[in-house]
Amino acid sequence: MKPLVSIITINYNESGVTLDLLRSIRGLSYPNYEVVVVDNASPEDNPDVIKEQFPEVNLIKSKENLGFAGGNNLGVKQANGDYLLFINNDTIVPENFIEPLVETLEDDETIGMVSPKIKFHWDPSLIQYAGYTPMSHWTIRNNSIGYHQKDDGTFDQPGETQSIHGAAMMVPKRIVEKVGTMTEIYFLYYEEHDWAEMVKRAGYKIYYQPKSYILHKESVSTGKFSPLKTYYISRNRILFARRNFKPFPLFVSMLFQGLVSIPKNVLTFLVKRKFGHLKAFWNAVSWNLTHGTTAKQL
Repeated sequence: MKPLVSIITINYNESGVTLDLLRSIRGLSYPNYEVVVVDNASPEDNPDVIKEQFPEVNLIKSKENLGFAGGNNLGVKQANGDYLLFINNDTIVPENFIEPLVETLEDDETIGMVSPKIKFHWDPSLIQYAGYTPMSHWTIRNNSIGYHQKDDGTFDQPGETQSIHGAAMMVPKRIVEKVGTMTEIYFLYYEEHDWAEMVKRAGYKIYYQPKSYILHKESVSTGKFSPLKTYYISRNRILFARRNFKPFPLFVSMLFQGLVSIPKNVLTFLVKRKFGHLKAFWNAVSWNLTHGTTAKQL
């Protein structure tokens, strides 16, 4: 018997999108999996259609919007699998998607997390993710390796990488039990990078496995460029540094933010007359200034 894989996904106002994912999951060749769908208190959507069309799914209705981390953590509580597969609802999976990920974790117990190759749904010949570069101590950003490059075999070498991709990541349940679940203070964005740092500090590797891939529609729930996205990315970028950088790199990073990044963003939003984004950005900076307790305790 193959180990049980718990597939966990979040629905928020996008039951139609979630149904597309579930249809592709039904075509999986892997013989032993369960599906947990967490509806994050969708205000403009009736998730009951998910259970009606896919009765085998464990549908959990949260009473409040718990964000990406909180919703997934709620799903973890209902998961029975040896391996937990966290996957965005705006993805489509091919038939042989799961096998390489399970084999990777079964073959090497020092691997704590693994992500597949991620390609764009609108053009499957283009790569979105083939691993991550290290997080810059200046900008608090990392770069997705292979981004917008042709899937021509150049990025088909599996191996260790610097961080995981939240759109699709498989984690052994024993790792979750050891290091804990995702930190819920982030709500949206950077929580998977924070989790990857927790896993690495516990002595495990983050891995990229291109023998598996998904197609990603990208930012369906939050919008590709919205004030909501501006707020959480800006807030959580600084929060990530506060939680994970050592004292001197943190000092360098905050100096760069204060002298370069923050003034540049404010000026950009002003020039482009993006006042909603400007307000969201300033609220993000203000949040970090007013939440001055030790970031690791947040």
